[in-house]
Amino acid sequence: MTDHTTAPPVHALLADGTTVCIRPVAAADHEQLQGLYEEMSPENLRLRFFGASRRSAEMAADRACAAPHPGYRALLAERTGQAIGLAEYDSGGAGAEAEISIAVAEGLHHRGVGTLLVEHLVSAARAEGITSFTADALSENREVLRLFADLGLRIGRRFEGPEVRCTIALDEDDTYLSAVEERGRAADILSLSPLLRPQAVAVIGAGRKPGSVGRAVLHHLKAGGYTRRLFAVNPAATSLLGVPCHPSVSALPRTPDLAVVAVPAAAVPATAEECGKAGVRALLVVTAGLDADQAGALMAACRTYGMRLVGPNCLGLSNTDPQLSLDATFAANHPRPGTAGVAVQSGGVGIALLDGLSRLGIGVSSFASLGDKYDVSGNDMLQWWESDGRTRLALLHLESFGNPRAFSRTARRVARRMPVLTVDAGRTDAGRRAAASHTAAAATRTMTRAALFTQAGITATRSVGELLDTAALLHSQPLPAGPRIAIVTNAGGAGVLAADACAEAGLTLPAPTPQLVDDLLALLPDGAAAGNPVDATAAVTEDQLAQCIDRLVRHGDADAVLVALVPTAVAAATGDDLVRAVTRVSGPRPKPVVAVRLEQALPVELLPATDGGTVPSYAEPQAAARALAHAVHRAEWLARPAGTVPDLDGVDTARARSVVESFLDAHPDGGWLGPRECAALLDCYGTPQSPWAWAETEDDAVLAADRLRGADGRVVMKGHWPGLLHKTAEHAVHLDLRGDSQVRAAFRDLETRFAGLLTGVVLQPLADRGTELFAGVVQDEVFGPLVLFGLGGTATEVLADHAARLAPLTDHDVHDLITAPRCAPLLFGADGARPVDLEGLEQLLLRLSRMASDLPQLAEADFNPVLATPGGVTVLDARVRLLPRTPHDPYLRRLR
Repeated sequence: MTDHTTAPPVHALLADGTTVCIRPVAAADHEQLQGLYEEMSPENLRLRFFGASRRSAEMAADRACAAPHPGYRALLAERTGQAIGLAEYDSGGAGAEAEISIAVAEGLHHRGVGTLLVEHLVSAARAEGITSFTADALSENREVLRLFADLGLRIGRRFEGPEVRCTIALDEDDTYLSAVEERGRAADILSLSPLLRPQAVAVIGAGRKPGSVGRAVLHHLKAGGYTRRLFAVNPAATSLLGVPCHPSVSALPRTPDLAVVAVPAAAVPATAEECGKAGVRALLVVTAGLDADQAGALMAACRTYGMRLVGPNCLGLSNTDPQLSLDATFAANHPRPGTAGVAVQSGGVGIALLDGLSRLGIGVSSFASLGDKYDVSGNDMLQWWESDGRTRLALLHLESFGNPRAFSRTARRVARRMPVLTVDAGRTDAGRRAAASHTAAAATRTMTRAALFTQAGITATRSVGELLDTAALLHSQPLPAGPRIAIVTNAGGAGVLAADACAEAGLTLPAPTPQLVDDLLALLPDGAAAGNPVDATAAVTEDQLAQCIDRLVRHGDADAVLVALVPTAVAAATGDDLVRAVTRVSGPRPKPVVAVRLEQALPVELLPATDGGTVPSYAEPQAAARALAHAVHRAEWLARPAGTVPDLDGVDTARARSVVESFLDAHPDGGWLGPRECAALLDCYGTPQSPWAWAETEDDAVLAADRLRGADGRVVMKGHWPGLLHKTAEHAVHLDLRGDSQVRAAFRDLETRFAGLLTGVVLQPLADRGTELFAGVVQDEVFGPLVLFGLGGTATEVLADHAARLAPLTDHDVHDLITAPRCAPLLFGADGARPVDLEGLEQLLLRLSRMASDLPQLAEADFNPVLATPGGVTVLDARVRLLPRTPHDPYLRRLR
């Protein structure tokens, strides 16, 4: 029996943005739980217990604090050591239905205490195999009935006199996840207000001598024009930089919302404790070098007192809203107010982005240097930007992900409203190729991150410069409808460079139609060539170039226009400004226009246009092409509706969990499933497998071969022993066996060569000809299950032709998986061949994804080869590795 009272506590946000601890009830909680009930009003007690009794409180506390028993779970909500809510379920130790009850402290209703407790109970119940909750309530108890109705779960009601019997289905569908997500988003935004919209700020650790980080932050707040109350805390001064100074946080004339902590590392825990006791709501810790004990004490203070934390080891944060003008950083310059939200882990990257965005004129709405990211994360900042009313562009530089699946859901939603860009940092595995055929070797961290960014609609760039190049385009220009680029230039060589750059970026250069050729030649000087690129020659005038660009923008054969210019003496002599031709806008431009100026000193600039907008100008054609390619990918992602995870028939999750539990009971450390367990697990998910038989003796092998022989009488024999991964490499496979004598000879060969290892053989009919594919999944400790697909057979480790997506797969994800590998044309009928069973292939990948999502103990699955033919898709060989893992709900509301 599992003792749930040993589960670690977690912290989460209530509806008002305050922090609460959710933990299992312990025997020592009896007194405070009894007090929780005794302090309720008579009316609330009547609604809770359907009557009033002096012993109700004691009996309820007795039940919650009793020794653990099967099917029972009790969770306590606690704030600053005081119990404020209790939720329980009891299934009686058997069955898939449990009865639930909830109690919330007097005066704390409508703050989301009960809802948060129920969400955590739902997650725990699902892990125990419970599929529904039941609850009895008085029909007049509108509060609890509304709580159940607003959960986002399917609920049924049956009225029995004055009572209502509620049945709540615990299905984890998108409706429920969206409801949880929305509750989390609202709470998160409220919790961040003291950080990003503080009405009073105190800087703790600002020194009297120049050069200290605390003094630099205080100077930035003062010089930046912070419009609210500002204090300094230093026992050795009464004023710093004209800011009132006080000896301690408790001595301040009012409690600050935000405290900037710039004290030595050893003093950080005590400072955080002092801030918490004083009622400070948020900390910005710029101090670096905290050891493990200091870090633990800092987080304990933040969680105990409900303070949100940015840092430690960070540059600071800012909010450029003119009504606030908060710049709590020690960067060299103040960020220019604007529309880009920025969150980084590296302070150096943060400075580069702040300076770059300010120089471009895009500016910053708010900025957070997350540093060691103990608490506030990129996910938090995305939700803030989504709701602040000022941010139109989100820029991230994240070196780690605390909860990638929750981040992915948030990013998908935010990316529908604004571009979300990131620098894909940490690509150290980019050159690593698959060293073996099993899935874990093929799945690099680079591939996993790429899957996350692709599925979430995040524009991933490879450098800070490329990030700024792309931000300039997305900020200033409409999205292209496709990848077709028209190039116009005043120098043939510049046009060739631009054409090469576009082709290398995956863009296309369509040939102009005869009508367009005639139109362009009529506009341009003699000697011009109206191909693609359009060579307007050095003799082109400003007016001619402007008309040419306008004609290309409004022509239907190109989705964007790239203008590559070089300065010439001809233009200088005539007084023509060819750059001005690019920025002359006559009416709305339905397509993006970008300039490339090879002599430009800065990598990217935003040129003011005559319509009040801007046009991006690049020093290198490669930068312009990469930015256009990113814009094309974003347009394609937005054009597709959000995918859905299809329902699958023939799935028996309960039986699959039983297979897993039985194996781990016999193998506590985990390991590779044997052929029979592996086949049973695949059968739970309706995965098509080649007929097979297990044999441990020569005679059994002959009998099995007789049963399995097809029309041509040929079979395959594969040796097996625990831990065998590469049968072909070990020469443990015999193909094309005909007749009993060949079967006997093959068995004796395996038995002789692998004496002491061989535990049996698997026999299968010789498969038909077809395309050999690979499908697999690996559980990433951080990102969750990653599904891989590509070319299979012995070539898989040589060619490494794989694509990957994070589970659970949507219908769109499956399509992308099938079309992404280089071998994809083989599946769709290359060279006149019939296409393979694409629907069957989609089903295989969806079922693999479902298996990985259902079973966190599934460390790795490897289907290789998968035979794909026009008539069907069949797994010829499968390996599955299990590890003893506790289920982890990635969507459960909790703080880091």
